[in-house]
Amino acid sequence: MPTDVVMPQMGESIAEGTIVRWIKKVGDQVARDEPLFEISTDKVDAEIPSPAAGVLAEIRVKEGETVPVNSVVAVIGQAGEHAAKAAETPAGDAAGAAASSARSEPATASSAQADGIGPAVDRSEPPAAASSPAATVEGRHQLSSEMGAPVTRGPEDLEDRLRQRSSPLVRKIAKDHQVDISQIRGSGIAGRVTKRDILDFIAEADAPRSAGPEGSSPVPPPAPPPGPESRPAPGAAPGRAVPGQVQPMSVMRKKIAEHMIMSRRTSAHVHSVFEVNFTRVAEIRQAKKAEYELAGAKLTYLSFIIKAVVDALRAVPVVNASIDGDNVVYHPDVNLGIAVALDWGLIVPVIKKADERNLLGLSRAVVDVAARARARQLKPDEVTGGTFTITNPGVFGALFGMPIISQPQVAILGVGHIEKRPVVIDDAIAIRPMAYLTLGYDHRLIDGAIADQFLSHVKHKLENWDPTQA
Repeated sequence: MPTDVVMPQMGESIAEGTIVRWIKKVGDQVARDEPLFEISTDKVDAEIPSPAAGVLAEIRVKEGETVPVNSVVAVIGQAGEHAAKAAETPAGDAAGAAASSARSEPATASSAQADGIGPAVDRSEPPAAASSPAATVEGRHQLSSEMGAPVTRGPEDLEDRLRQRSSPLVRKIAKDHQVDISQIRGSGIAGRVTKRDILDFIAEADAPRSAGPEGSSPVPPPAPPPGPESRPAPGAAPGRAVPGQVQPMSVMRKKIAEHMIMSRRTSAHVHSVFEVNFTRVAEIRQAKKAEYELAGAKLTYLSFIIKAVVDALRAVPVVNASIDGDNVVYHPDVNLGIAVALDWGLIVPVIKKADERNLLGLSRAVVDVAARARARQLKPDEVTGGTFTITNPGVFGALFGMPIISQPQVAILGVGHIEKRPVVIDDAIAIRPMAYLTLGYDHRLIDGAIADQFLSHVKHKLENWDPTQA
């Protein structure tokens, strides 16, 4: 019996999603929970698993199309169904269809490139780096060793396999920079070439010729000689802006923009800032750090802040509420959203029932969701249901920020950079690790007195931490 594959809802406020890439094509065998396609929303880019085992019988939504959640995007059939249909198609008809597709490809690729979606490989003009027979054979051997495929495949087969190992965006970047994707070792699932892989490859290839006239070499030279890698600094990773280039906004970036503007229009934003002394936390962290590492967790300042926030939300429950029309919803659980910065945007995975975890449990949860967010392995229910959010711009050195509330929540905490500063203690100047904590709150529900009460609770907890709770 056929099984419908639907666009999942990757967040409670998400109404639609964009299919970025089909990992499987019609006729492919699919196992249950095997990655089937990749989507993009304002909250998450994720690979969506198949809901059933069988054969991908039909794809109803093309790459680059945006559809509402719960729309049917594909159909999984039983193993024998597609094979029977394929047997009914004469070989000559299949060859003719393939030839017709090849003839129409240049126009399709040109149109797709204008939209910033679709395949970036033009069949009418092979990539310069793979134009020689030797390069083609080398690329074929690389794919064969990585994917276990026979070595006796032709150029068209090679191109199809390359397209399966990369997203439309990656293929577009490859075409714009005349890069042969087969030269790049992918870090994604099954050797897939990711956006970071190709941008790092281009950056390394561009470094040796940076002293010459701009644009003097249209084709990147071979890999640089052995030596220090010329990768961009970590802070330069997000965005990967290229001077003089115009790029369309990603789906995630567009949705973030829409939701941030909507939140500004919805909530009456007010911010309060408290300065916190982290001396006590620093001492306990130093004493317990090795113990936590042995337990498979990383004890960071953020772990302590999360625990203090969870306790404060229990003490001041209105900050853990949300507004539904003219009603106030007081949530029974503390579902804590932790903002994670990605190269392609921002995602907020949710630690469900955070109030039931101790410091060790919270530390493990933060490491887990952050790692899976960057690997695009979060499940739909792990980015929904948040009741309060913490964002940490301090990791990049910001003293504090004025974060925007994530609807329908009513508050968000911004964590500033923890650094040693001179402070007055008992009428004497001392050097202590200090940081600013900023609470953004919805003045429709939370008054300044309540916000300050909440921040006071967090501050007192951090400055007077009980060692038995670590």
